[in-house]
Amino acid sequence: MTNFTPVDPDSATGKAAELLAQVRKSLGQTPNMTKVMANSPALLRSWLDLSGAVAGGTLPAAVRERLAVSTAQLNGCEYCLSAHTYIGANIAKVDPAELDSARKGQSNDPHVAALLKLSNDIAENAGDVDDADVDAAREAGVTDEEIGEIVANLALNILTNYFNVLAHVDNDWPVVSL
Repeated sequence: MTNFTPVDPDSATGKAAELLAQVRKSLGQTPNMTKVMANSPALLRSWLDLSGAVAGGTLPAAVRERLAVSTAQLNGCEYCLSAHTYIGANIAKVDPAELDSARKGQSNDPHVAALLKLSNDIAENAGDVDDADVDAAREAGVTDEEIGEIVANLALNILTNYFNVLAHVDNDWPVVSL
């Protein structure tokens, strides 16, 4: 059970109401995470803005979903693991075997594998990654732009992972156990 009272979109007022309406308009639903985030409109606005920014980057949705799955597994966030496994399979159309591999930071696609490995290296070492690891990613075709976007995706995924774990947000996605 959640540590915070979810904000009911139908009775929300002010900034929280505006942001929850934006969530419903863009996603077609209001996930529990956003209802709980609405207790802090600054948090919900930050999530919306960063989500929009990474969606406009060069990494395609199928890669971003695998990055999210990998980071959720790394951070022990069952909510995000469940959400991004569902979104990855049903919206981004990622093969289920690839989503399962992403949980281990792996992929059959060498470029995606390099992105996942570098993302996990960055997360596990608070950004203090060996030059050899960055060079290995570049040798696999990872560009500087993609490296920047990995960091942006990590910021987004860590934000939601930490919040969902802290708040014990009730999982409203088909559950994928850690």
